[in-house]
Amino acid sequence: MSLAEKGAYTQIAPVAAATAAPPAAVSAVTQRILEGAPLPLLLRMASPNAVAFLVQASVSVAEIGFVARLGAVPLAGLALMFPALMLMQMLANGAMGGAVSSAVARALGAGDRDRAEALIWHALAIAMVAGLALLLMYALFGRSLIELFGASAAVTDAAAGYAAIIFGGAVLLWINGFASSVFRGMGNMRFPAALMVLGAAVQVPLAGTLILGWFGAPALGVQGAAIAVIGVSAVSSLILLARLAGANAGLRLRISALRLRAALFADILRVGGLAALSPLFVVATIMCINGIVSGFGVAALAGYGIVSRLEFLLTPMVFGIGAAMTSMVGINVGAGNVARAEHIGWVGGLFAAALTGAVGVTLAVAPGLWLGFFTDDAATWASGEAYLRIVGPLFAFQGLGLALYFASQGAGTVVWPVLATVLRFVVGVGGAALGVYVFEQSLTLVYVCMAAAMLLYGSLTAASVKLGAWRRSGSW
Repeated sequence: MSLAEKGAYTQIAPVAAATAAPPAAVSAVTQRILEGAPLPLLLRMASPNAVAFLVQASVSVAEIGFVARLGAVPLAGLALMFPALMLMQMLANGAMGGAVSSAVARALGAGDRDRAEALIWHALAIAMVAGLALLLMYALFGRSLIELFGASAAVTDAAAGYAAIIFGGAVLLWINGFASSVFRGMGNMRFPAALMVLGAAVQVPLAGTLILGWFGAPALGVQGAAIAVIGVSAVSSLILLARLAGANAGLRLRISALRLRAALFADILRVGGLAALSPLFVVATIMCINGIVSGFGVAALAGYGIVSRLEFLLTPMVFGIGAAMTSMVGINVGAGNVARAEHIGWVGGLFAAALTGAVGVTLAVAPGLWLGFFTDDAATWASGEAYLRIVGPLFAFQGLGLALYFASQGAGTVVWPVLATVLRFVVGVGGAALGVYVFEQSLTLVYVCMAAAMLLYGSLTAASVKLGAWRRSGSW
């Protein structure tokens, strides 16, 4: 392959990569996606990831329960720093991880196995750089940034103790996410999903042991939760890499493929760069709201910390649907079947909206179904209940917008979903800050702004698809 051809390869459209492959290599997969009934096909493709990510997300719920036994201060400290962990996981498995899956899949679709195996090394290099960069940033600025939230010294200490371990093991979190994404790029959804479920089964009792001191172990508090996360990520990374180095993975992690090239880095980063803005703004929104809510006291922050995890619990469920939509929409757009791609987008988007909306409405009506697991403190309960009653009914728009974000990745344009995420930040955080700091409004106003922002996010993303954004998609 000439230098010019290599440069062109990195800009190739999904359909071009597919048509470059031998027909026998792709026909069995693409035929079902091009002609199968959308909903059954979506459910079949989404199930492994949806189950795995939902189980994994439930680990955070268990951790809340363990930490809640220690009181409001550790719970508030965990609430401050949990979004940072979720950001790394969302980037490593979703935005940037999706770019890894895309690059590997396109290389395989083009029949270029050598390129696909070389991409594994490039993904691991990016993972290491990203993890080390985050560790350096925390070492230089972490404590100062935590103090900006204005929480009490005790809450700040708890948050800093948790964050030091999480950022110290950031490289492992990124390697785990990227290695899993390589398998998804090969079309192997089951192995990383099974490993995530196994990891969750280990992490829950391990977290309980380290947080609360079960079985004679030292009671480490919130730091025990962080150690459990990093420990499980380390073991999972080793298993994934060992499988890639073996003979039965499909692609192999071969030393002979270790030749780093700018074009292959660009193939991953050009896809993941813009997509990464979405989780950045999602987590920035929650972290800024954490800071605003902390001004109402420890109990208010602890209550919000309990209910804000709901969004991170629902996100993995939608991710399972969205990962399948990325593939289904991408193949149909690449084949010129834009109308069918849009139909798949609406089927998946409305299905995700129905799932998240059902959860939100149920908890708005009966908030005790969630809050009752974590607290009986009246002030903490009141903060969480207010959020669920105001924001819960709008969860459907969160599910709709997020599912269409993943589908838009498949269509080749994430500009409008990312813009919707930015506007969500402006309305949610900007409105809340203005109301609290300028007009001295109550916590209720903060939650109203968050509900309005969620409504805007889902509506704008859906409107972009309805108005033909996918028909005008470019090389984003």
